[in-house]
Amino acid sequence: MRGGVIPAALQLTSTPAAAVLHAIRVGGPVTRDQLASTTGLSAATINRQVHALAAHGLVAERPDLAGPKTIGRPKNPLTIDRDSLCVAGLHIGARRSVLVIADLGGRTLHSHAVLTPSGDQQEAIEQLCTQLAELAGRFSGRRLLWGGVALGGAVDAETGVVDHRVLGWHQLPVGETLAGRLGTPVSVCEHVEAMAAAELLLGGPRDATGTGLFFYARETAGMAMTLEGRVHVPERGAGTIAHLPVSAPVLAPGHTRVRLQNVIGDDAALAAAHRLGIDPDSSRIVDERARVLGEAVAMIRDVINPDTIVVAGDAFAAHPHGLAPVQAAFDEASTLDRPLEIAPSRFGVHVQESAAVVVALSVIYADPIAAVATL
Repeated sequence: MRGGVIPAALQLTSTPAAAVLHAIRVGGPVTRDQLASTTGLSAATINRQVHALAAHGLVAERPDLAGPKTIGRPKNPLTIDRDSLCVAGLHIGARRSVLVIADLGGRTLHSHAVLTPSGDQQEAIEQLCTQLAELAGRFSGRRLLWGGVALGGAVDAETGVVDHRVLGWHQLPVGETLAGRLGTPVSVCEHVEAMAAAELLLGGPRDATGTGLFFYARETAGMAMTLEGRVHVPERGAGTIAHLPVSAPVLAPGHTRVRLQNVIGDDAALAAAHRLGIDPDSSRIVDERARVLGEAVAMIRDVINPDTIVVAGDAFAAHPHGLAPVQAAFDEASTLDRPLEIAPSRFGVHVQESAAVVVALSVIYADPIAAVATL
């Protein structure tokens, strides 16, 4: 089996094999006639792609799922193979990391969190990669296709080398290390870009057309942009919104230059609670954090004017009234006339898990025949 680092493909593609696999994955069980209607491809093209995908074990005919017999050739439904294939994903966070095994459709088979190791960077990544390889080994009855890593910091997608300021990692060969442990190809991606890709690729996309913004805020803050079904990946690495100026007299009083990063994490809430003698979940704290986030999202919205906005992360989810206070602050701060609803990530608390999974699946989804043929 071929290993090595392959750049993630964070986009919906229109190649016939990708279109057919996507239609089967999202709509299955489906017949060839239904595929032709869904994809717009000819019957001959559908047959060729189904034959090729089946030859590589990605899809299967399911006569047992066929409806009542009718006159003419039986129309056997098609499904993806959810039983004999899997991928392995790793989301590396500042404090904890998530290990996950998923099937070809992106459905989680098993996941669990571990503390992100500190100390020597090479020992830390080797420990995480060994843990993921051991987890994958428990699924020896399935064929492991790919590995994926999603994490913060600066990622060289071509080499899988990472710089991570928060963890103190510099020029760390994350992709090469995991490929060596798994014996499969591996893709490595910046985690907020991966989260945005999960919204597009895992399941049926909300709306792949137009421009979208994805915001993540937990202990750190990040943003990614999607354009016509593709995550924008800047050539020089992901940008940052952590430095956005904010007004936060409760969370950061007396500071003349307050940045978004200073007020979103647990440490800021705990410090404010201690200083004021109140609970970290008190309305004074959570209301201000919701306002700050809504205003920050509005600032970027007014610059880019996207068609959709999706948000994820504990900072957005922590308010007892959900996204309503964030939406209210956003509506008040935005200077554009067109109303725009902020939508939560479809993956909720599993957004880190979904990011790791989509990095492991993205190349297969983009060009399934070419990706699997070389394994």
